[in-house]
Amino acid sequence: MSPADYRNPISVSKARKAISDYRKALGQPNGLAELTVFYCEEVFDFLSRCGMDDEGFYDALMRMFEQALKYVTALPAVQQTAFLARLDRVRQLGRDVGWGVGDDFDHVWSEAGLAGAE
Repeated sequence: MSPADYRNPISVSKARKAISDYRKALGQPNGLAELTVFYCEEVFDFLSRCGMDDEGFYDALMRMFEQALKYVTALPAVQQTAFLARLDRVRQLGRDVGWGVGDDFDHVWSEAGLAGAE
């Protein structure tokens, strides 16, 4: 979606539904990790093009980041590395957003037993 195209509003629920549908249909752990990490990355791509001042939007992002960590850390260790690097990048980007996103990301990261949460 182009930021100037307001005829197609952002729909967090549609994105979450697509992930939920995949989980119900196939539920492949690697696929779930990919979809949830990609969701988080795309949020920051969107935010780099236009702003968002909606607490619910950031709450949904936080929940998805937490879900992504859950799926990634459930994978075999050899499969986690690339996903964790991507999520760590998202975590770093979260520090510049506001709404407590960076702090929340760091908290969840730390709760997952991952190092580097300052």
